[in-house]
Amino acid sequence: MKRLDPRGVPDTPTYPEVGATAGEPPVGYRVVEVSRRLPAGADFSAAVEDLMRWRVHERAGFRVAASTESAVAGSVVVLRLGLVLRIPCRVIYVVDEPDRRGFAYGTLPGNPVSGEEVFLLHRGADGRVTFRITAFSRPASVLSRASGAVGRGFQDFMTRRYLKGV
Repeated sequence: MKRLDPRGVPDTPTYPEVGATAGEPPVGYRVVEVSRRLPAGADFSAAVEDLMRWRVHERAGFRVAASTESAVAGSVVVLRLGLVLRIPCRVIYVVDEPDRRGFAYGTLPGNPVSGEEVFLLHRGADGRVTFRITAFSRPASVLSRASGAVGRGFQDFMTRRYLKGV
């Protein structure tokens, strides 16, 4: 992970429903909800460390530049894929409960989509760990609107890579 100076990244989210991943997704967006149960014996603390320190995003294939080493409310992160795709986001909230940890980030200007995504790890009563991702988004650029099903397929592909990266 590379350190990012957040002064050059716009502050204003590109959608009005900031924090909506904590409840019901808003109307008018594409909603994705996926989860993966980690293998028996998976270390909850290690998985949390990987998620909160951006390693899951790196394992998914992104180059990560973030304003903080760990995801905290207000952190700015710019994910890059290849030479062209730049995905700026701001951490909206952090979940920090004994058996539930994670964060949500929302899109900032320059992101090809507009919306929010939450990444949560949950440790069940049986000790098993589940990783859940919930997102709502809609195209925000001409290119993402024109990509249609291909763009949605790419989003789904990257979401599956997050699931594998934890």
